[in-house]
Amino acid sequence: MVKFNFVRQCVKIDATNKKVISHSNDDTVLGKTEILLDYDYLVIAKGAQVNTFNTPGVTEHCHFLKEVEDVQKIKRGVISCFEKADLPNQEEKIMKLHFVIVGGGPTGVEFAAELYDFVKEDLVKIYPMVQNLKFQRDGIEVKIGCRVIGVSEKEIAVKVKLEGIVSSIPYGMVVWSAGTGTRPVIKNFMEQIGQSLATDEWLRVEGCDSVYPLGDCATIHQRKVMEDISVIFSAADKDNSGTLTVKEFQDVIKDILIRYPQLELYLKNKHLRSAKDLLKDSQGNDMKEVNIEGFKSALSHVDSQLKGLPATAQVAA
Repeated sequence: MVKFNFVRQCVKIDATNKKVISHSNDDTVLGKTEILLDYDYLVIAKGAQVNTFNTPGVTEHCHFLKEVEDVQKIKRGVISCFEKADLPNQEEKIMKLHFVIVGGGPTGVEFAAELYDFVKEDLVKIYPMVQNLKFQRDGIEVKIGCRVIGVSEKEIAVKVKLEGIVSSIPYGMVVWSAGTGTRPVIKNFMEQIGQSLATDEWLRVEGCDSVYPLGDCATIHQRKVMEDISVIFSAADKDNSGTLTVKEFQDVIKDILIRYPQLELYLKNKHLRSAKDLLKDSQGNDMKEVNIEGFKSALSHVDSQLKGLPATAQVAA
């Protein structure tokens, strides 16, 4: 297995002069001396960081699910909760074995299932004093429409959004998986270039020919059909008649389906058998040909199916 030793970390990217500013990871040897590295091509794969939404107490009291070290800490923490649960006080025992997971996305849901299996299949056998406690799937309580407003050493404060009611939940461990945010070095670079790290079709940052972002720090800008509608129509109107026949319309739709995936979603959501069904007049009759205005009208709602993409790590599998 290949091992790596990362001796320096990037603290800033100078987009104008094509330099990377780095600090040493080892304060005892190299201190905080800055080193400037020139680059011809730069690959940015810094990922993202945990987003705490500036909630008080999260950094101090919660576990995160981001790095390998986080998983090791969580496992040690779960075992520690079981060891501390060997107490005569039943209320204290239940509190120590109350695990709270903040975040209902793929990470939080998957972790809840894994934690259940770990407890039910492994830890209960090792710690027989808790066998009588209820560890069932229906014992996993899901709270929706709530927002965590603070975390203390033993309790988590939750506010119900609709009613505004605040309640406290005692816990033995809190795992925070409420989303990711941009790392400071990436945020600074984005401010320099005046945009997010959106990639073009060659995977370069738009407007930065020599910078290639990968993973959670990158995103894409899916072009809208209506932004290119006139160009699309002109390319499809091969005889320059000012109208498209049904065949010309069907041919151009094949290209649109490849370049603009939102069209396929639109057809599915509208339960249309094919793109040809878009060629209807106001009375619902099939049209034999369509001009530019009719073409725009047929595709005017397609871009409503554009959705924001989840973080790369959530769809990596």
